[in-house]
Amino acid sequence: MVVIQGCVLNEADRFQFDLGCGSSTKPRADIAFHFNPRFRNPPSIVCNSLQQGSWGREEKLDQMPFRQGASFETIILIHEDVFKVAVNGAHILEYKHRIPLDRVDTFCISGKVKIHAIGYVPNSAIFSESGDLSIPYKGSILKGLRSGQHITIKGHISLFPHSFTINLRCSQSENVALHLNARMKSSMFIRNSFLSESWGPEELELPFFPFSAEKYFEIIILCQAHQFKIAVNGAHLLDYRHRVQDLSTINQLEVLGDLELQDIKLW
Repeated sequence: MVVIQGCVLNEADRFQFDLGCGSSTKPRADIAFHFNPRFRNPPSIVCNSLQQGSWGREEKLDQMPFRQGASFETIILIHEDVFKVAVNGAHILEYKHRIPLDRVDTFCISGKVKIHAIGYVPNSAIFSESGDLSIPYKGSILKGLRSGQHITIKGHISLFPHSFTINLRCSQSENVALHLNARMKSSMFIRNSFLSESWGPEELELPFFPFSAEKYFEIIILCQAHQFKIAVNGAHLLDYRHRVQDLSTINQLEVLGDLELQDIKLW
């Protein structure tokens, strides 16, 4: 994932971001993804690829999320088969790969734009689909989970909470690999999975209930080969054996309910 923060110049007519295959000028290096906002009449965004000195077929978006003189944040999410682009928290387009990803090693910016920051986030990260930590939260786990990874969720419980839910989902189906549901009034922390359109048996045993209204919490979910281990506020709380065996299909994190998120990390 590439994150670009900057400002479009007042007099801008165009600028571009290029994910390329080297920096050669003679011959010109191939460009896997050419992203080119144009402020002509009508404004549009043109995407293309350059191979062996020739441009391919243009793909054009007849919308313009950028504004002359305005700041922006652009996220280029890199999947195995497609680039996905979001501007200021909103998804705007997808562009299927025409050049193998393993050839891409260069990022170039040109045109009438001022850049404040560029970040390269590894594919193990969680990418917020809304661009922030607002509730309901939905994040994509790039490449899916694997054994040894941790998910850390930090936040505050609401003043008058009823419940909150954390789901680890499989986006290619309706399956929920891990469903955590904290019910404040009954002090229950329910665990379950939703597979093949039905819920399985609930797991309810708990040494203590770790959540309180208006209190800060930190949940760490450790993914191991055969189970999840869950700790809250530094203390181990429970184990949950995997009911989805292919961990790589677990690629979405969802958080709902009566809480405010402060931070989410995958490491």
